[in-house]
Amino acid sequence: MTKYEFFLRISMLGYGKQAIFDRIGQLFACGLPNIIQDVSFLLDKLRLNDAQLVQFYQTSYLHFEPILEWLNSPTPQKHLIAYCDSDYPLLLKQICSPPLLLFVLGNRQLLNSPQLAMVGSREYSDYGAQWGRYFAGELAINGLTITSGLALGIDAICHRGALDVSGYTIAVLGSGLAQIAPRTNLNLANEILMKDGAIVSEFLPFEKARSVYFPRRNRIISGLSLGTFVIEASEKSGSLITARYALEQNRDVFALPGDIDNQNCSGTHALIKQGAYLVSQPTDILEHYSGYLSTINRQASRSNVDSHNILYPDIFAVIRHQPTPVDIIALLVDIPIPELTSKLLEMELAGLIITVTGGYIRNRTI
Repeated sequence: MTKYEFFLRISMLGYGKQAIFDRIGQLFACGLPNIIQDVSFLLDKLRLNDAQLVQFYQTSYLHFEPILEWLNSPTPQKHLIAYCDSDYPLLLKQICSPPLLLFVLGNRQLLNSPQLAMVGSREYSDYGAQWGRYFAGELAINGLTITSGLALGIDAICHRGALDVSGYTIAVLGSGLAQIAPRTNLNLANEILMKDGAIVSEFLPFEKARSVYFPRRNRIISGLSLGTFVIEASEKSGSLITARYALEQNRDVFALPGDIDNQNCSGTHALIKQGAYLVSQPTDILEHYSGYLSTINRQASRSNVDSHNILYPDIFAVIRHQPTPVDIIALLVDIPIPELTSKLLEMELAGLIITVTGGYIRNRTI
C-alpha cells in the first residue's frame, strides 16, 4: 500500500485519528516510507482497535484511485502532507483541530516560511484596493509570505500585490485543489504557481466549494500565519472570522484604519477598538516580526526618499487616500484647471497618483 493511500484511510477513521497520526510520527521520525510492505503489522503497532481496523479496510480502493491518480499526475507539482510529517507547518500544528491532511499545489516548503495573513471584504473600495496591494507588495518584498483565500476582492488584490514584486504568496481554498474556486480567479491561481507560490486545501481534490467550508478554510489561513492583517471589512464581513480565529490561536491581529463614514471600514475599526494593532505603514508590521525576517531595508529606504524629489509636491500634498475632485485640487493649490489637468497627467504617468471614481488618490507613499 502506498503512503498516500494509507494516510487517506487513516483520515477516514472517527474519533482518535489525530492520536494515530501522532503515533506514526513517533514511529517514523524521518517520515513514513512511500510503500508500506506490511500494513497489518503497522496497524498493530499503531494500536488500532477492532472497529477502527474494520473501518480502515472497508472502503474500496476504487474510492481512492482518482485521488491517487491526481496526486501522481506531473503538472503542476502536487503533494499530500500529513499531520505526522516532519515538514507539516509548525504553526498550524499548534491550533485547535489542525487539518490532518494538507493537499498542496506548488512550493510545499513555503508553508513553513514566515507568513502574514491578509484578508478583506469582497465588497471593497478604491481605498482598500490601493492599500491592500501596496502593503502586500511591501511586506512581501521584505520577506513575509502573503497568505490569503483567493477570494474575489481584497484577497485577490493582496495575492497580486505580492506577485507584483516577485514575492511569495499562498492561497488557501474552501474547495479541493482540482476544483479551484472562484473560477474567475483561475488565472491568478496559475500565476501563483508559476511564481513559485503554493495553493493549499484540507479538502479532497475533487470536492467543490461549499459555504460551510469557508470558515474551516479561514482557520487555516490564520493558523499558518504569524498574524492576520485585515485591510478593509464591514462588521458582517467574513474576514472578521479569520481575525477571530487568529485571536483564538493566540496570533497577532492588525487592522488598517479608514474613513469613519466608510461602512467598509466599520469592521476594521471595531477590531482596533478591541485591541488590534493599528497599521499605518508597512514598518508597523515589519518591525513587529523583525526577528523572523532577514531585512527591512527596502521599506526603510523608501521612507527616507527626499520629498522634494516628488513631481509637483504642492499638488501631491493635497491628494490623499480618498478621491479628491480636480476642482477641489485646483482650489487648494490655486492653479487653473487646464494647467492642473496637464500636471495631474504627468503625475499619473510617473506612478504617483491614479484616477478613480470621484477624482484622484495617491498610488503609493513616498
